Amino acid sequence: MTEPAVRSFDSALANGPRLGDRRITMTPAVEASEGGPLSAYTAHLGRGERADVPAPYDEVWVVVSGRLRIVGPGGVVTAGAGEYLHVPRETPGELEAVEDTTLVCVSVPAH
Repeated sequence: MTEPAVRSFDSALANGPRLGDRRITMTPAVEASEGGPLSAYTAHLGRGERADVPAPYDEVWVVVSGRLRIVGPGGVVTAGAGEYLHVPRETPGELEAVEDTTLVCVSVPAH
């Protein structure tokens, strides 16, 4: 059995897959294949990019840089660098990058 070890990740890396021709990348850090209870990844969104919010898992998003806006049934929520959001499972809405934005996202359960 392998001993657990602390690992570090750099949110500045944007080497993950790009979503089509959009300026959105997602770089995995901790994945379900590792057998843990959560996933973590870095997301980069270019200014003006939009994405649907619903996901089949709970997430916490930490805004590392930039600013984003989420529009949903509860109204408009904005967050900038240093702020974080709890996004419950199946939350309806749309995310928009008000500026070039980098997020670190943690999801439970792992995916």
